[in-house]
This record gives sequence, structure tokens and C-alpha cells, in this order.
Amino acid sequence: MRIPVWLASAFCVLAVVYAAPQNRITKPVDNAQRITLRGHMHPKARPEDDRGRVAPSFALSYVTLSLPPSASQQADLDKLLAGQQTPGSPNYHKWLTPEEYALRFGATGSDINQVTTWLKGQGLSIAAVARGRGWIAVNGTAGQIETAFQTEIHEYVVNGETHFANASEPSIPAAFAGVIGQIRGLNNFHARPAQRRPSFLPNYTTSRGSHYLAPDDWATIYDVTPLYAAGINGAGQTIVVAGQTQVNPSDVQTFRASYGLPANNPQLLLVPNSQDPGVSSDDVDEANLDLEWSGAVARNASIVFVYSSDVMQSIQYAIDQNLAPVISSSYGLCEQETPMSDANSFRAWAKQGNAQGITWFEASGDTGGADCGDSQNPGLAVDTPGSVPEITAIGGTEFVEGSGQFWSAVNSSTLASALSYIPETTWNDSAQDGEPSASGGGASIYFPQPSWQTAVGVPPDNARHVPDISLTASADHDGYLVISNGRQEIIGGTSAPTPAFAGLTALLNQYLVSSGSQTTPGVGNMNPGLYSLSQSSIGVFHDITTGNNIVTVPCPHRSPSCVSTPVGYSAGPGYDSATGLGSVDGYALVTRWNAAGSVLPTAKTVITLVSNLNEVSSSEVIFLTATATSSNGVTPTGTVEFQAGGTNLGTANLVGSGGTATATLSLNGSQLPQGGGTITALYTDSSSNSLSASVSVAVSSSGSGSTAKPSIAGLSNGASFKLTYAPGMVLSVFGSQLAPNTASASSVPLPISMAGVAATINGQAAPLYYVSSGQLNIQIPYETQINAPATLTINNNGQITTHQFNVAAAAPGIFTDQNGVVVPNQTGGRGQIITLFITGTGAVTPTVATGAAPSAGTAVSSLPVPVQNTTVTVGNLSAPVEFVGIPAGLVGVTQINYQVPASVAIGPQPVVVNVGGVPSATATLTVTN
Repeated sequence: MRIPVWLASAFCVLAVVYAAPQNRITKPVDNAQRITLRGHMHPKARPEDDRGRVAPSFALSYVTLSLPPSASQQADLDKLLAGQQTPGSPNYHKWLTPEEYALRFGATGSDINQVTTWLKGQGLSIAAVARGRGWIAVNGTAGQIETAFQTEIHEYVVNGETHFANASEPSIPAAFAGVIGQIRGLNNFHARPAQRRPSFLPNYTTSRGSHYLAPDDWATIYDVTPLYAAGINGAGQTIVVAGQTQVNPSDVQTFRASYGLPANNPQLLLVPNSQDPGVSSDDVDEANLDLEWSGAVARNASIVFVYSSDVMQSIQYAIDQNLAPVISSSYGLCEQETPMSDANSFRAWAKQGNAQGITWFEASGDTGGADCGDSQNPGLAVDTPGSVPEITAIGGTEFVEGSGQFWSAVNSSTLASALSYIPETTWNDSAQDGEPSASGGGASIYFPQPSWQTAVGVPPDNARHVPDISLTASADHDGYLVISNGRQEIIGGTSAPTPAFAGLTALLNQYLVSSGSQTTPGVGNMNPGLYSLSQSSIGVFHDITTGNNIVTVPCPHRSPSCVSTPVGYSAGPGYDSATGLGSVDGYALVTRWNAAGSVLPTAKTVITLVSNLNEVSSSEVIFLTATATSSNGVTPTGTVEFQAGGTNLGTANLVGSGGTATATLSLNGSQLPQGGGTITALYTDSSSNSLSASVSVAVSSSGSGSTAKPSIAGLSNGASFKLTYAPGMVLSVFGSQLAPNTASASSVPLPISMAGVAATINGQAAPLYYVSSGQLNIQIPYETQINAPATLTINNNGQITTHQFNVAAAAPGIFTDQNGVVVPNQTGGRGQIITLFITGTGAVTPTVATGAAPSAGTAVSSLPVPVQNTTVTVGNLSAPVEFVGIPAGLVGVTQINYQVPASVAIGPQPVVVNVGGVPSATATLTVTN
């Protein structure tokens, strides 16, 4: 055997992992064999409101089938998303394009073709196939939809409004199990805007103290004006506002002209192949509010209004087309009245958006702690999609001037009169409005608490809590000025601060790019940064500690079983479920954002210590390895000190990657106290926490070793068996009495001791792949000096031998079978992309700890690659390299995906890998056509 069995088996797996995603539809599509998709019944579509089936010709638009990632793809995606928000991670703020997302997390082209072929066979037309390959949208009649998904579409009259919805759970062919997740568009219970009108219409500054908010008022109160003075005004940035109505651009033009804003017309974009909603009287005010106030804060940003008959459809399209790094929407429904299938779809879109650098904002709702606001669900509830952890939910506050002078007696030329920040309390105007009218907030029933939602005041109940932050939202005190349908309107509710904060985030994106912090705009999921900043940076948040969002949903007439009970939450220090982290100082938020990741409150570092021997004699060598692991993926650095009985035994530097690092110290038993005792490793982490770990070792006169002294006959490259060596390489050691029995490493990181055998090179621990009496396979430490003699020391249970050899910068060797044929792909057609594995590439970047492997889920772009140029030839012709890197799960082994040259001759051909000008020994590939 040239390589250990475990390593050969891993090749078969890795050839799949780093190729294209695998087809999941493997059975014939049989309409008679079906599975039911659960969670699609809308809670509002109740039998008592059912008016029977709609006409078969009734048209349904943009019915969307989600294509969720496989389990392995989902794990990879979650790993990527965490890394994108972790400073120090190679994926930090590295955003994907939709096509890159598709290649890693989308369905395969074959699976999509099979689904679309089936859909067309049901008479449905394909409206869109997602660029990210995460969904397919179709148009068709109710009759076609009913036949395809074996459900019925019925008409429902709810509170005087007519809706349609599926009357039973849909089903799909069993061949599509796991490939099709949810189906949206089977009902039109669409999300509603979260906006409020004042109980009275305030005038301009009056003797009774009534005010309204013009753009410059908001900029003054929330300290955005200094950003404008510094040229941070949204230039070069784009915001998507999502809606479900047509709008008249003249309203935006009037608004901007009235309040001193530069002319900047929004771009209007109807989702292609979707139903045009026309002008919806229920939605046009919301659309104008969102368009005007996102642009009121980000004054020079491009605003794209994406609309369709369903605002969520608009968001879905905007994310898949990657239209902007900021999306603002002020729509929602309470969780209890949202099908789980919809909630899952929202989260899938949000995760794709986050991976592409998109921040999605939603209003937290306007009915306080009782988001449903109706007698069907009068208790505690929160708004979705704002409750999705990958979305930032915006709540509401209200100004409390007290006896302070916060407003000028006259308005400026831009009709503003605010003088400074105004103290805030929780928005709750329910008493004066005569109905629930307060900041939405509380605990999700759908989503667990994400790891980043850690702050003083966050309930330890394992539930996602909203809102995340809040800003002024009262329509009564003081509402936002809006122009809609040619008229001046005063509007409040959490709909108002949501687009305003989206505008502030566009300013943040401009600042990060202009300051050189990043080249591509976008912060992705903003929430981890917000919660980190709340604990690490003073002056960013205004903590709202007074008021509450407690409301009472009144019982309807003739409802004797209904009990009107107040529900909600009170504000308090730190986070609370009424106002979240509080409101923000815009200038401080933008200019201190890069400190958001400097303190990661959920990160913990732990240290462990192991020894290769439990008993040692004074003449034996013992290896001590301390491993430090950080829970946030940032690799620990620094020095570990080793002590015994208070005596310093020595120190070693931590080396590693992916959140794990090791420090190894080798010493003679004579350096330990007679009789032995406890050895302790001491480490101080980046947060100045003192950590320690201990192991017990006995010191004896006879030791624990073998009676036979090991003998080294020779060394070779573990793949080529040539006498060439490089740092990080698999090294084969041949001899006798090298180990008392045979053993192989069963996991990574590799052990530094097996069967009582340990090895060092120049005193640095050399991890073990395989041990036997006649052969050891070990890894040459990456730290080994090149172009200089190296000393190998083998310790077989106390008996020691040494051997010297020279280490070069590169010594590539191709893994082959016993006949010298390349593995795992022994044959390949011309133009085909196939795989081989090598060892001996030398140094890699990013660095990886000796004995360690890249963790599962590491982005392909973040895998360690040789620092020296790597090329492949087949039949002496250049073979284009499609991928090169150390794959997850392997140590010291590099995978290369290469293309067989189109003009190479058919038959056995020589394959050579060249690293930094050093060629490998020749292997053989059979070219088949």
C-alpha cells in the first residue's frame, strides 16, 4: 500500500465534494406516486369563510416552487454566513454573485430541467428560473395548478375581503422529494403595510407644540448631518424598495423639491412575467413613504422600486437579481397567521441575500406585543418576515421633550426645526388612538435565538427576539412628512423608520467603500454587528428604558369566549422586546462600524492539553500538545507556557487556522519532577482571559517504552516514493521496530502519538497518519526550515532513534496505484475535467496548522492553496487547472481538478505536476476519446 487506507477512502469522497453539486432526482417522475408538502394551509382560510372552488380558468401568477439546498449544502451555507460576519475569517465580507451562489448552494441543471419539464407537462408556463437556482416560478390557471399539485383553490371571504387559497395541502411527485421544498402563491393573503395615521393632523410648528418630521429634522435628531458634511450622502449606492402597487414618480419629485433634496427619480421595475397590480389604494401611501424616506436619508443613492402584486414576490426577485445591497420593506403578517411554508421561504431568500451582501430591513409591526391584532390570535405575537434572524427588524420610539428646548420656533428653508437629539420612550399611542398602536416586539414561535443575539436584557429563552433597533415611529408625536397622490400626509408606524434606517445603511456602505475598508458595498446580515457594537462601543445606541408596548386587543361583539387581556413588554436597560437595542446615533454607527467585530460576545476560547506518554523515564522524550479553540472561528494566537510544580518547562507558539491552533513542546523526562505529577498549560486569550489545562504524567526509573530500539532504513515522499521532501508533506519512514503494532489515524486533526509512538522534526511534533513495525507515515511540519538539514526523531514507547534529511521548498508527488496510474480518476476523455491528488507542495495560503485539515463547509475560495505556481501537463501538453487546494478533511494532501487537453493523443499518457518549477515524478492517465 502506498498510502493509508483512510486516506485512499477519502479521495473517493472528496472527488465528489469539490465537483459540481450532485443530482438529487434519481427516480422516474411518476404522477401516481406522490408526497404531501406540509405547512401550506393559511390560518385565515377557515372553513366557515369558504365560498367554494374558484373557476378553473381563474389565473394564478408567479406560483413559486422553492428548491432548498441539500443538507450538506445547507451546512456549507451556514458556515459561509458565519464566516462572512466574523472578522479575521477568510470569508469576512466576501460576497457571492447569484451565479456563485447557484454553483455552491443551488439545484443542479439536471434537477431543474426535470422539474421544469414536469411543470410544462402540467400545462404551466415557466415565469422565471432563479439565477441562484433556488426556485422556479410558474403561471397558470387554477385548474392547471389544482391538477399539478392535487389540491383545490377556493374562494374565502374574510372580514369583508375576498381571497383565494388552497383548501388542502399540496402534493408533488415522490421523485421530487427533498428537491421541492415549499410552494408560494397558492393564496393571496398578502402582507400588509405597517403604517399609522395621526389621531389629529398636526400643523407646522404651533403654539401647542405640534411638529412633523422633515428630512433635515431626522438628520439632526439622529446625527446624520456630519456624514453629509463629509460627503457621505449615498452616492454610488443603491437601495431597493419593495412594493405591491404602481406609483406616480411625481410624488417623489414634489417631496424632494419641497424639502431641499436634490432631484433623484426612482427607477420603477415590475417583476418580469408577474401580474401588474395597478395602483392599489391600500399600498400607494406605503410605497411613497418608503421611496421618499429611504432617499431622504441616502440623498444621492439610486432608489429602485421593485413591485408586483405581492410585495414578498418583489423581494424574492430583488434578492435573486442582486439588485442592491440594501432592501427595505415595511410589510408583514403575524407569525400565527403566516404558514410555516412562507416563513421557511422568507428565511431561504434572506440567507441567499446575506451571502450576496444584502441587508434586508422589515418593520416590526404596529400593534405592540399582540402583532396579530385580532380576536383570532389576541395574545403575544411578532411580525414575520421581521422575525427571521437574517432580517433586521425595526421597532418604534416616541419623543419625550419634557421641559427641554429641542425645536426652533421657526422652520428653516427646508422646513426643519429640530435642534438636537430628543430623548425617546417606547412608542405606544394606543390610549389616544383608541386601538393597539405601539412598537411591535416579542419572541418568535418559529425561529430559535441566533448565537449573535447576545446582550444585556436579551431573554434566555432560545427564541429569536424582535425588534433589533428602533427609531421614532409615532404618527401623533411626531409623524413623518410624506407626499402621496399629490397631497401632504403625516404618517407614522414602524413603516416610517424602516426605510429611513435602510437609507442610513446605504450611507454606511458608502463610507466603508470610500474609507478603503472593503471594495464591494454591503454588510449582509447586519444583526451580528449591531449586537456586538451594543456591547463594545459607547455612544452608538440611545438605550430606551421607559415605556412599553403593552396593548389590549378588544373582543368583537357576540364573542363570549374572548377575554380582553393586556399583553406586551416593558422597556428596560439594555435590550428589551419593546425597542430592541434602542435608537442610534447615525454618525457614530457609520464611523465605528468596523469596531463591530472587534468584540464577539458569544465567542469562547477553550484550551486542552494532551501528552503522548502517561509514564516516562528520565531518558525518554515526551510531547505535550496544547490545543486552543475559539467558538467564533477566529484562530487563537500567542504563546502557551507549560509548567510542572510551579516550574516553567518551556513555551511554544500557537499555530493553526479555522478557529483552532496547537502549541507543542518536547522535553526529556529528566526535566520533570521525580515521581511525576501534574503538567499545566497556561494561555491568555485575546480578551485577557486566563485559561489553563492539565495532564498527569508519572516519571519512573524504567519508563514505558519498548525493549527493542527502533531502526530507520530510509525515508521517501509518501506519494511518489522519491527521495524529495517539503514542509507539510506526507513522509513515509521505513525501518524496523518502529511501532509495537499497526494503527491508523481515524480523524483529524492527526494525533501526535499512536500506540505509544511519536515523532518530531527539528523538535516540532510531526503528526501521524499511520504506524506499523516497518513503516510510519507522518506529516513534515509546515514550520520546518527549507534548504537546510532536518533531524527526524522517532520515539517508540521510550526507545529513540534519529535520522537526518534535507527539506526543499517543494517536492510534489502524485498519488497513484501500484502500477503508477493516477488516482482517483484513472481515465479521462479529452476536454473532461478530472481529479488527482498530490503531496509536497510546500507552504500554503491561508496557513493551516500542522496536522489539521480545513473544516467541513470551508468555502472553496478559502481553502489553502500552494503559494507557488502549480501546473499540470498531460502527454506533455498543458492541462488547464480548474481547482487546486487542500480539501476539507485531508492533511498535507492537495486536490487538483484539471482538464484533459483537447488535442492530446488517445491512450496512456504521462501526467506531471509542477510546483514552483519543481516537477513531480511521472504518473499515467489513460485518455479514452
